[in-house]
Order: sequence, then C-alpha cells, then structure tokens
Amino acid sequence: MNAMDSFALLSNGDALAWTDLPAWSVDDFVGATGAEIDRGGRLTSFFGVPEGDGVRLVAVIAFDADNTLAVGRSVPFSGSYPALTTTHEQAHLFEREVWEQHGLVPKDHPWLKPVRKDHGKGPGVCDFFRVDGLEVHEVAVGPVHAGIIEPGHFRFQCAGEDVLHLEIALGYQHRGIEEAVAGGPHRATVYQMETASGDSTVAHVTAYASVMEALAGAEAPLRAQWLRSLALELERLANHTGDLGALAGDVAFLPTASACGKIRGDFLNLTALICGNRFGRGLVRPGGCPMDVEPERLARVRERLEPALAEVEQAAGWLWDSASVRERFEGAGRLHATQAASIGLVGPAARACGLLRDVRYDHPTGWYRFAQVPVSVWPDGDVFARARVRWLEIQRSGEFLREQLDSGPEGEMRTELDAVAPDTLAVALVEGWRGEVCHVALTGADGRLRRYKITDPSFHNWTGLALAMRRQAISDFPVCNKSFNLSYCGFDL
Repeated sequence: MNAMDSFALLSNGDALAWTDLPAWSVDDFVGATGAEIDRGGRLTSFFGVPEGDGVRLVAVIAFDADNTLAVGRSVPFSGSYPALTTTHEQAHLFEREVWEQHGLVPKDHPWLKPVRKDHGKGPGVCDFFRVDGLEVHEVAVGPVHAGIIEPGHFRFQCAGEDVLHLEIALGYQHRGIEEAVAGGPHRATVYQMETASGDSTVAHVTAYASVMEALAGAEAPLRAQWLRSLALELERLANHTGDLGALAGDVAFLPTASACGKIRGDFLNLTALICGNRFGRGLVRPGGCPMDVEPERLARVRERLEPALAEVEQAAGWLWDSASVRERFEGAGRLHATQAASIGLVGPAARACGLLRDVRYDHPTGWYRFAQVPVSVWPDGDVFARARVRWLEIQRSGEFLREQLDSGPEGEMRTELDAVAPDTLAVALVEGWRGEVCHVALTGADGRLRRYKITDPSFHNWTGLALAMRRQAISDFPVCNKSFNLSYCGFDL
C-alpha cells in the first residue's frame, strides 16, 4: 500500500465527509500511520470510534512543513491489533488510552497499563515500575500535595539522590468531558470546553468554536478572529509571566517571584477588561464573539499593557542577571531534540529543545493567517531553555498586541451558523500557551456530535517531564516540574 494515498488531507480548521475517509484493515491502517510519521508527520490525535460491534481507530497526523493535516481510519474491529508504539514512541499514551477506553489491545505494547483509571475502578496508580538494587529506594509524592495545586502521583526510583526513573500517575481530575459532549452540542457543552483546562480557556474554546464552524461550513467574521487572537496572546502573557515567577520561587529568588505574581494579575485583568472575565470565559463562541470592544476600552487596554510589559521586562532582567538562578537552571532537566521529536513534544517545551513547532506558524488559522508571531526557540532543552522560550514569547506576544491593538479590522462580530453537516469530521489546532490544543469532532447521521476528542498539550508532554528527570537530583524535581507546568485536568478529560 502506498502511504501517500492512505490518508485524506485537509487544512487546520476544515472538515470532510466521514465517508470520504478510506478505511483499511487495522494491520494496514497501523502500517500506513507509521509510514506517514516516517515521512515527516507527527501524531496529533489517535482515538477510537465505536461502530456496531467494533471500534474504528482514527489517526490525525500533522505535517508542519506542508501546513497539512492527514486523517485516516480503520475498519471496525475488536480484540487486538499490532501496536504502533513498538516503532513510534509518540503513540505510547494514545494506544494505552484506546485500550483503557475501548478494550482494544495493542499487541507487544511495551508498557500497557491504564492511563487514568483501572477500567472504571479508579485512578491508574497500580503496578508501578520498580528498580531493584540494595541501594535503590522509592519516593512516592502525591496525589495530595503541599499547596493549592491539582492532584497527581509521582513515583521516583532513586539511587541516593539521583532519579533513575519517574513514573507519573494521573486520573484524579477525570471529569468525563468527552463522554458528556456525545449527542451534543448541549447547552453546557461550551462551558465544559472553557473549563477543559481552566488556564487555557481561550485556547480550548477557540478550538471548539473552530470545529463547530467547520462543521457548519462557516467562518467567524474577521473582527471576531482578531479579538480571539488578542485573547490568546493575553492568555499566553499571563501564564508565561506566572511561570517565570514560579520558577524563580522554586529556586528561592524572591524579587522575580513576587513581581511576576502581581504582573500576571495585570495581564489577567486586561482580559477581564475586554470581556468581563479574567480567564476569557464568555468571549469566544461558535460563529464569532458575542461582544465587541469599543475604541475607548481598547485604548485603556493599550494604556495598561505598556506598564505591565515594562514591569515584566524588569522582573525577567533580575532573573537572568542572577548567577545563582543560572546555576540552578542550566543543565537541569535536559531533553535532547531527538527525544523531544520521538515522543511528540509540543509547545514551549519542544521549542526549548530547538524544534520549530508552533501552530500559529505551521498551521495558521483565524487572524494568524494575516499577522504572524515569530517562533521562539532555544537549543539546550533544559530548565533554562524552557524559561528563556517563555521570556521570548512574552516579548513577541507583547509586540503582537501592540501592533494589533492599533490596527484592528472593523465589521460584524458574529455569524449565525447553519445546522452542522451530518456524518462529517472536523479538526482544529490552536497554539495555546502550553502548546498544541487539538479538537476533533465527528457528527452522526442526525447531525449531532457522535464523537469528540480533545488532546491537550499536556497529554504529549508529561512523558517529557518523566524523561527530563532521569539522572537528575530528586531535589531538582520542583523546578523541572514547573519548567513544564503541565495540566492535570487538561490530561484527565
């Protein structure tokens, strides 16, 4: 089989008829998926769709250099299939999730165990990997942590202070959002999308709006696309600023830690000035935005933006000028570019390994088709690199906002959507502040949502944190963890 002919092609934010996706036996499907990855693609979504007495597998592969998405599916089947993970590591968690949700067994999968729960019995925290040795000891952390943070369990295998292996068990925040959306969209659906990962509200609800618009064959007005981009960059500014402060706090550098906590609030307040909510809830809806921002309010946003950007520049300068900070950041939690590419890392964590991977550049939709944001990269793959990429993105998001606040398009804010097309699949990627947010929607014959699949960037990146901790002192875990700053609830959908 020719892999070039095996997958249907579409662009980010587009839809195609379900029947236009050719279907192959599961063996051929796995082979074709691997071939697509081998020729430069990366696995952005992989999930099951129940049909009759079996389940279809669906894969979405991103070709960043071509600005193209490829989608393929298998015929319905049950039982087992040849594991893709044996040849392509980035399928590792996806195949475990499919096994957990649908009972399809990937034969020869190297580490088949629950992702979130033990087939309905609770979080997947059983059967941890163990390292034997007289001087090896085990450290268990969580799921309850010291502080107001989400629950997750970390199991370290250590020799003295050095971490040999870290296993991360999640599932404590599982809310069943994907299952709840089935048969929708319901009245609650858009609110569930806004809270899929609360600090990425704008990213997730923009992806949801984009797939619903694609299913309806419509596009949001340009002014709404512009306003969405402002909210996405403000979301990025607030979270990157908060992360710089938290990283400073983890190495006891209090000047930046204290300042960034306040400045993060300033950026959140700019989002509230636009839409009335600090996290951007209520701003984005399928078809556009339900509100406009008059010139007077935009002028206030522009006026308040400048001092916040100046203050974060000063706070970051303190951080970079500190020899003690650099001593703790440099060389800690290092991932190499080959590792990052192999496991499918996305977002700032990938760019900190030197990978040019940013949806705003690779698969631009909405206003990003007209206003580019330069991709921020750093080659070293350590805590320092992940912090520097955040700082570069703060500067570039700030410049983007300066330009756009002075030159927004005029026009309507919302387009009324027609009924969504039946038996149609749509895919939307959005570059959230953590990385690539992927939403895939599939409608049934009645036009209702038959299957809805969300892949938060954290799903790709938790494995990166585990690998980054190998051969590290266990005391470096807090700063390594914060340098990724992944979402528990975004993973536990």
